[in-house]
Formats: sequence, C-alpha cells, structure tokens
Amino acid sequence: MKELFAKRLKSARLLSAMSQDNLVEAMGAIVSKNAISKYEKGQMMPNSAVLIKLAKALNVKPDYFFRPLGAEIENIEFRKRSVLGVKKTNAIKQKVAESVERYLEIEDLLQIKSAFINPIKDLVISNISDIDDAVNNLLKAWKLGINALPNVIEILEDKEIKVIELDADLAFDGLSGWADGAVPIIVVNKNYNIERKRFTALHELGHLLLNFSKKLSDKEIERLCHAFAGAMLIPYETFINEIGSKKRKSVSLSELISIKETYGISIQAIMARAKNLGIIDEYSFVKFRKYISGNREEKGLGQYKGKEHSDRFMQLIYRAASEEIISLSKAANLSNEKLAAFRDQFIAL
Repeated sequence: MKELFAKRLKSARLLSAMSQDNLVEAMGAIVSKNAISKYEKGQMMPNSAVLIKLAKALNVKPDYFFRPLGAEIENIEFRKRSVLGVKKTNAIKQKVAESVERYLEIEDLLQIKSAFINPIKDLVISNISDIDDAVNNLLKAWKLGINALPNVIEILEDKEIKVIELDADLAFDGLSGWADGAVPIIVVNKNYNIERKRFTALHELGHLLLNFSKKLSDKEIERLCHAFAGAMLIPYETFINEIGSKKRKSVSLSELISIKETYGISIQAIMARAKNLGIIDEYSFVKFRKYISGNREEKGLGQYKGKEHSDRFMQLIYRAASEEIISLSKAANLSNEKLAAFRDQFIAL
C-alpha cells in the first residue's frame, strides 16, 4: 500500500505542477518537505488528517491515492515549445496518463478488446519521396479514399487509436506514445483551431506508424511527420487536381483559402506541400513565409467548417451507466465530473 500511495501522491503533485515546497505551502505547512519526500519514497504513510489535507491541496479525492495504477505510457514523442518548462511538461504527461488510465478502464469494464494493426510498418521511410507512397498505402488499407477527411480524430479512434484532447498551455501542440506497449495514444491541444488540431493529430500518427530509417536525425523525422500530415490531409492526386502539376511562380490567396476550407488544412501546410512536390520553388516559398509571418493563425483567411472532436470516451461511459455496469457515481468519476453535473447530462430511456 505504501508503494501505491507513494506513486499516486507523486503523480497528483506533478499533475498539479507543484514542487514539494509548493505542496507543503498549499497544506498550510502542517507537514514538512521531508515528510512529503518520505511519503513519495514509500518510507512513511500520512495519518487521516494529513491525507485529507493532501487530497484537498492536490484537488483529488482521498480514495485516489489508493486506486490501482493503470497504464504505463511509453515511447512518448512530445511536441512542445521550449518555453513550456519542466513543471508544465510533467503536468501534461500526468494528465495524459490519467486520461488514458480512465479510457482503458471503461473499455475493460465493457469488455472491449481491441488490437491495433499498423498496415505500413514494413515500409522504410528514408526521405520525403517515400511519404506519398506510405500515405497512399495507408489510405488504401484504411479504405479512406482520396477526398477530404471529415473528422480526423474520429477516424483515428475507429482504427483503435486512443485520441485525447487536452486543455493545455498553448506552448503544447501534441504528443504520441504507447500505453502498456500495445495501445497507441495521440494527444492534441483542444485550445487550438480546427486546422491545427487535424494537422497535429496526423503529425503524431506519423510518429506512431512510420518506420523511419535509423540514419535520420530527430529534426529530419519531424520534417517528415509534417510532410506526412500534409499528404494525409490532401493526397497527391487530389492536390494535383486542385493546384495543377506544372511548376508555378505563384499561387493565389483565393485558391489557398478554397483548398483550406475544403480539406481542413492550413494555408501554411498547403504551401509546404506545394514546395515538397516541386510545384513552387524555394524563392516562392520564402516569399510566402514572409507574407504569413505576421498572421501565423491565419485570421481572416478562411476556416474549415467541419467537426474535429471525438465523443467515443463519453459514449462508452454513458453506455456503461445506462446498462448499469457502473454506478452514476463511478461514471462521474471516470468522466472527471461532479456527480450532480453528470446526472444533469445523463438521461437513461
């Protein structure tokens, strides 16, 4: 029990982006930093009064500390800006672990067994020319066609990938990894616009699926994941139909906005794709980059009108509650909501 409590306490503290000193202060200094350290090392257990104070300071229920540990997240590919900082980075990782743990628990309660298959695992990616082949093979294997993808997150979840939208600092883009070595995880920042969420989800898919040559650097892999995301959003044949196959000196803003609104891909990603395919040259691309540098969010430059959200996790909770596999209290706990709020939105017919 000491070991379980120790791990849960440290997880809750990191989730709250607190140092041990911060936690002592939040508890009104009723225990020392040394005591917190001993709790986290499994050398000592708190009494009931301290336990309640810990739970209140960390905004968790006391029984959280004794809940069995869930999924282990491995091979994390973390997209963030350097300004995010260590505390916030650790907090995000803990939020992800908590979310995945709840996701896998509800699937286990419903006896949902899923096995992820990577249909392009045998294709070795050495350079950017390999990306379109990988995308074409994946689209064919997943029977997605070459038209606009309606809801990227929903598609990924249909393919047994757990997608989590996280309310996080804007310095965080997304991450990918594996839970218990077998369950693929993609996390996107829910606070970004729809085009960016779609692109980030597919960039992270690249990290999960693509079999990169060992010779590639981390920077080259990032660039190839960018290219993969762009190619998934607008495959080669579709892109050529929209913009032409011949070299162009320039592309009109009206064309770019139209493609953006149809395919849910940013103007910046469209132009990067045009450069990758040799339709525009380096000079034209640099000229465009200078133009867009003052408006990276592309405000006033069109918007994709589709949906980009997954309801699967909550649907599983509603299903388990309506079939009385779990209580409403358990359902509220899994959905990270207060019981009264969950009751208000749950109606069993």
